[in-house]
Amino acid sequence: MPSLSEAFRAHPVHLHHSHLDFGSVKEVPDTHAWPPLDEHLSGDKFDVESVPVIDLGDPNVVSHIGHACETWGVFHITNHGISKQLLSDVESQGRHLFSLPTQQKLKAARHPDGVAGYGLVRISSFFSKLMWSEGFTIVGSPLEHARQLWPCDYIQFCNVMEEYEKEMKKLSGRLMLLILESLGLKKEDVKWAGPAGKFEDTCAAIQLNWYPACPDPTRAMGLAEHTDSPLITILHQSSTSGLQVFRERGQRWITVAPLSGSLVVNVGDLLHILSNARFHSVLHRAVVNRTQQRLSVAYLWGPPAHIEISPSPQLLTPDRPRLYRAVSLAEYLIIKAKHFNNALAFIRLNPLVN
Repeated sequence: MPSLSEAFRAHPVHLHHSHLDFGSVKEVPDTHAWPPLDEHLSGDKFDVESVPVIDLGDPNVVSHIGHACETWGVFHITNHGISKQLLSDVESQGRHLFSLPTQQKLKAARHPDGVAGYGLVRISSFFSKLMWSEGFTIVGSPLEHARQLWPCDYIQFCNVMEEYEKEMKKLSGRLMLLILESLGLKKEDVKWAGPAGKFEDTCAAIQLNWYPACPDPTRAMGLAEHTDSPLITILHQSSTSGLQVFRERGQRWITVAPLSGSLVVNVGDLLHILSNARFHSVLHRAVVNRTQQRLSVAYLWGPPAHIEISPSPQLLTPDRPRLYRAVSLAEYLIIKAKHFNNALAFIRLNPLVN
């Protein structure tokens, strides 16, 4: 059974290119020029529906979450317990990081067979064009890379990110219990939840993404369409719009407009598997803006890397048999590194059942 680090070492990402100084370019270079799509302009004119907004204090929160996971795969949450001050601090530290000179940021560059550090997102290797964004990934302690960025002034960044990770881990466990309940499951049905159902042993990462202003947003892509691999992703986005999700019903892109104080929750591939495809991992992307920069902070949360996830036996029926074989997060990341958005189809057992 591969570990998480072995999964990334097995499929290193080699991106041979110079880092673009986004602030100095006056037009989109060919390396970053994507085929023009009308939807890139805004997405707003395609929005005839809005992503659900769920108050975690609502007495009917379980049914609301189940319905959102089943029909959308994405939803806003309010009353989530993460303080506005902490969200503001995380955003401030993220902006501080990405405002550093390129050569300074490259001191904390991600290793090709690693996951943490500064650089382009790993999905970049699946596309012929580069994306109009920068990323910084934190797995575990941010201390090593923070010291490379700020040799004498790294404490505040580390303190803020460690506090954010702690609070997001608690929130993720809380959400997972609500999600399980919406499926008719209990914490006892998930062995790795632990005896108290607190999900102490998990695998998570903080992904900071920076989308600079772009001279021609119709010819650039901030983050190409993809699904997330773990169980859930909790996203904080700054006040500038950019996140879009693909709505299967109607076959169109919907802009997930930022709501002050709310967080966005995405269903990931492993939750799609656990729910036996009742809940859908949402295809999403990020577009860019001509005049405004944008920051997003994603918390990707899943089980321990070696724990196998499979459709829960309680969800299987004669009409809906098991659709996926068991797979660990570490193994699934290897599969996704080979097959990308076709990874779920690769481990599907019965392609005839929808």
